[in-house]
Amino acid sequence: MNQAEQVVETKLDGQIGWICLNRPHRLNAVIPQLVEELYAAFEHFERAGARAVILSGRGRAFCAGHDLQSDTGTTDELKLRRELQKIQDVTRMIQRVPYPVIAAVNGYALGAGCEFALVCDLIIAAADARFGFPEVGVGLSVTGGISHLLPVTLGLVRAKELLFFGDMFTAEQAQSMGLINRVVALDELAQTAEDAARRLAQLPPLALARAKYALNRGIQSDMEAALQLEVEHAVAAIQSKEYSHTSGNFRKK
Repeated sequence: MNQAEQVVETKLDGQIGWICLNRPHRLNAVIPQLVEELYAAFEHFERAGARAVILSGRGRAFCAGHDLQSDTGTTDELKLRRELQKIQDVTRMIQRVPYPVIAAVNGYALGAGCEFALVCDLIIAAADARFGFPEVGVGLSVTGGISHLLPVTLGLVRAKELLFFGDMFTAEQAQSMGLINRVVALDELAQTAEDAARRLAQLPPLALARAKYALNRGIQSDMEAALQLEVEHAVAAIQSKEYSHTSGNFRKK
């Protein structure tokens, strides 16, 4: 794909915004351009006055994590920190914008892709969705606030299990753990997400924004500290001998 092409597509349908990750040939794996365009997309819909936004991925996956095949292998600390903080800025943006963000997840949502999904306000997954955090297994570290979000949501012991072993888990398992809201058939995913978005768009926008802000603040007392610690760990991991950028994408083992 030509780097000049957009890798994040956006569409405004009335009051509903759609953001679609568009690197299907790489399972929508993360590259710096995707991070920048994703951040800009959320910012754009805030300016446009969207009342709800749906985040999805084109093709067979929501997002399969970092695109390690496009990784230059750099260990330059300043560059690493800037790239990691840009990814974390997406987390901050999703949680800051006044409108609710719905993740519509199909296929793989791994590593950074799982982080993108789980930091959304609501998560609707197709029955074929597979979630997971394979970072430890390839010598990396989580980066999107997950070190805070998972223990708060699941408890410390279950969070450690998911991060230590890195095993993929199904949409049904994610729902039973309380990580996602709904599981639907793949052919119902887009419509279910749209129906939820349109229902949210009918609510009083200031009241909804305040509810989102209050709930996020209620669990975020240590989120910023977690984000900063994740950068330290991720930089150290990438600079270590354990990590090889030729490992390939985060996919099923």
